[in-house]
Amino acid sequence: MSDIKSPSRYTITAALPYTNGPIHIGHLAGVYVPADIYARYLRLTGKDVAFVCGSDEHGVAISMKAKKEGVTPKDIIDKYHAIIKQSFVDFGITFDNYSRTSAQVHHDTASEFFINLYDKGDFIEETTAQLYDEEAQQFLADRFVIGTCPKCGNEEAYGDQCENCGSSLNATDLINPKSTITGTIPTTKETKHWFLPLDRYEDFLRDWILKGHKDDWKPNVYGQCKSWIDGGLEPRAVTRDLDWGIPVPVPGGEGKVLYVWFDAPIGYISSTKEWAAREGKDWEPYWKDENTKLVHFIGKDNIVFHCIIFPSMLKAEGSYILPENVPANEFLNLEGNKLSTSKNWAVWLHEYLVDFPEMQDSLRYTLTANAPETKDNDFTWKDFQARNNNELVAILGNFINRVVVLTNKYYDGKVPAAGNLTDVDTETLEQLSKYPGIISSSIERYRFREAGQELMNLARLGNKYLADAEPWKVIKVDEERVKTIMNIALQIAAGLAVLSEPFLPFTSNKLKNILNIDSNSETERSRSLKWDDVSTKEALIQPEHQINQAELLFRKIEDSEIQAQLDKLQATKKANEYENKKLMPQKDTITFDDFSKLDMRVGTIIEAEKMAKAKKLLVLKVDTGLDVRTIVSGIAESFKPEDIVGKKVTVLINLAPRALRGVDSEGMILMTENADGKLVFVNPDEDSVGNGEGIN
Repeated sequence: MSDIKSPSRYTITAALPYTNGPIHIGHLAGVYVPADIYARYLRLTGKDVAFVCGSDEHGVAISMKAKKEGVTPKDIIDKYHAIIKQSFVDFGITFDNYSRTSAQVHHDTASEFFINLYDKGDFIEETTAQLYDEEAQQFLADRFVIGTCPKCGNEEAYGDQCENCGSSLNATDLINPKSTITGTIPTTKETKHWFLPLDRYEDFLRDWILKGHKDDWKPNVYGQCKSWIDGGLEPRAVTRDLDWGIPVPVPGGEGKVLYVWFDAPIGYISSTKEWAAREGKDWEPYWKDENTKLVHFIGKDNIVFHCIIFPSMLKAEGSYILPENVPANEFLNLEGNKLSTSKNWAVWLHEYLVDFPEMQDSLRYTLTANAPETKDNDFTWKDFQARNNNELVAILGNFINRVVVLTNKYYDGKVPAAGNLTDVDTETLEQLSKYPGIISSSIERYRFREAGQELMNLARLGNKYLADAEPWKVIKVDEERVKTIMNIALQIAAGLAVLSEPFLPFTSNKLKNILNIDSNSETERSRSLKWDDVSTKEALIQPEHQINQAELLFRKIEDSEIQAQLDKLQATKKANEYENKKLMPQKDTITFDDFSKLDMRVGTIIEAEKMAKAKKLLVLKVDTGLDVRTIVSGIAESFKPEDIVGKKVTVLINLAPRALRGVDSEGMILMTENADGKLVFVNPDEDSVGNGEGIN
């Protein structure tokens, strides 16, 4: 367990996204939304926070993308860094600094870190046999190799990790390895590299994680760490034979770069340095003061690097603190299938922001409510629609709208003073005062899904209070009583404005504007409501305070909008099927004389009917120009007889007749399949081509 009872400051890191593609909902649900909720909450409670991230711009993923698109790695990183950074801004992710690993401050920081460990003798220098592509004339880094996983048999495992079983691998572990650059079988060639001897840190990791964090780390994180440690740790290479990355800054390092998983986590440190320099702060306390709480937000595929490798690097360096927690999430799937950047099976953030403008909070809420905190979860567009319409609109939006409309209707927008309180009034206010503590408890245990639902429970409390009190009826008989009802309802609304900020920041701002409790003035901002005020203040919003007119916090999402998203995914699925479809292999070579024996003519179908008791067969009458003949074709599942009469087709007319269910078929219609797997006639496009014309 942590020894830090009351941290002096918090350093929060979110996994550096690869700049080989945009951000999708899996990244958001797994890392960035929970990290942002945590950072926003801490700021609201008055904590000193450094929330840092940046683009991961080195490594094989970037090189692969550049090769595929025929551009330079710099072209790739500049393109996607801009898209990713802007998407985060538009979505309301409040990084204190978003950097990039191509920045000079990062190159300097990572190089210094490496040299420090090198000078202390913490590395092992070894010459080992690595996979080499003779055709490309280069060593094959992990992701340039694909083969069979030795642990689960997956035939598409990468050289660093099997995405099927999650095992971490070395490229030389793969069975039947193949270069992804040329498709050839690689050879092995000797090369020198530096290794971090993780085995030296086994006792430290066992004590720090298995004993020290048994009770406060998530079971999925603790379990994976225990499996690794119990399995025995081995030296891990920290350099690679690549031309893209941070050059190895020691003698003998020519033509080599720092392994991306050595340099990437150091990106948190360099991003903090960049932020501190800009803000006139000292960066070191955020990484070297024992009263700082360091928390890494990551996905489960990064657990080993953030819990085993990076802490071993920090321990070897000697002056850095270790993470207090690494609340890694599991994976989010999409409509029942695994999210995939390469297969375009994703909901891309920058596209969502265009398709659903001003609806950031609808996605933030759904991803929080469906967060894969303990197991893989599934995002569906129907669930997104239901969460928005049935919860945000019908519960939270409905409560706020009724409170604001009635306050303007009865009191011209001025908050009425409360009179004598009933037991229900007192109990409702007591419940309101408990919600900051309830939600805090969930957030501080990294249970963001639970915290988000508690926020919605507060909106439910408000709705129930109004529904039971019925001020629209009571106003006719007891105006003083209605003043009290509306005052209490407004206190709940103000509480929601404050407590919703970590989860629904755009909605929170909108609600604060409606209630007129927010200001851009620095002097007023210092007096704005804080998290603890909801528990401690007798009234969050005072009598005679003027509120503004009502406006809808959320809009209903229509079925047509959801269908458009489902259609987009279906188009992606079909495109993937077509791209991955295995074409029929080339048949044996024939001579021109063999080909010249085929007599193919243009014909027209003049009659078509289903063959009795045959599901797949149609009996066709085809005008070949030479004659009208009968042809039996297995196309009944793809075409209705009446739809193909008059269709121009290509016919092989000198095929030997063949009896099919008692009907002699005197030829063959040429067909193929389209991307949807549907049969298509192979026929001439030109209308002027007449029946009987030969095809040469």
